[in-house]
Amino acid sequence: MNLLLLRWLGTSVLLLFVVTALTFVLTALAPGDAARVIIGQNGTLEQYEALRAQLGLDDPLFARYADWLANAVHGDLGTSIFSNQPVAELIAGRLGTTLSLVFGALLFSMVFGVALGIASARSKGFLSRVTDVVALIGASVPNFWLGFILVAAFAVAIPLFPATGYTDLAVSPGEWLRGMVLPVITLGVGGVALIAKQTRDAMRRQLDREYVSAMRAQGLSESSIVFRHVLKNAAVPIATVLGVMFIGLFSGTVLVENVFALPGVGGLVVSATASHDIPVVQGVALVFTFMVIVTNLVVDLLYGVLNPKARVV
Repeated sequence: MNLLLLRWLGTSVLLLFVVTALTFVLTALAPGDAARVIIGQNGTLEQYEALRAQLGLDDPLFARYADWLANAVHGDLGTSIFSNQPVAELIAGRLGTTLSLVFGALLFSMVFGVALGIASARSKGFLSRVTDVVALIGASVPNFWLGFILVAAFAVAIPLFPATGYTDLAVSPGEWLRGMVLPVITLGVGGVALIAKQTRDAMRRQLDREYVSAMRAQGLSESSIVFRHVLKNAAVPIATVLGVMFIGLFSGTVLVENVFALPGVGGLVVSATASHDIPVVQGVALVFTFMVIVTNLVVDLLYGVLNPKARVV
């Protein structure tokens, strides 16, 4: 366990450094800058150059990143160039919306994906082909297109759910749930297909093992064999897919939040990137990278729970 934590810590520090450095450089080298956005097309060259100097954009790129990194190590992610609000507060105010969307999509994908995968593995017939079709459709349908279809069907034609907007959970749990249904389905459909296919394949490998035949010979019920033994032994590859999918869902929130007008981190980073608000982009990159790091640690620890032979001491 100590070796696992040390390896995780070393990899985490390196990953945070690489991601934040690349994000800073790429954002800074993109055409345009925050000073040009603020001044606009009618500003004079003198005003533009004065504002660049005021914002510190004339400083060398390495020096600017070093300053940001030194502050970030002490918990200061800087201040938004446009709103003049602390970046940490901006992200904290929107992170709850994004996490609600990501965890909701993960739960939706896991429940329906595992259920479809188990049924497909046990039937080996029609449901198996259905799983392949669902996997193909889920992998090929763009999230934003599916979101528009769901809005047209279940918010316009049949007004069951709101088309856009977000209600905080603390304000009204019922309205929060109604508002999250369509975004969660939009973001999670692809995951249902992926998990169903992975669950089916993993369980089929286990169902062909000798221990399953032995338990059947001992008279154990099929449900007991499938849910208490086969599913547990097939859980390691499923957990791997869940971890990878959880990370991928954060990138998917960018489009989904814009389609449904959700005030999440995805929408924040889109507007910050368009306006060259580097402190905000850096803060979001740092938070998302930290989420990836924590997810990898959780998956590694889960391996040890599901398969004791995989534990690192």
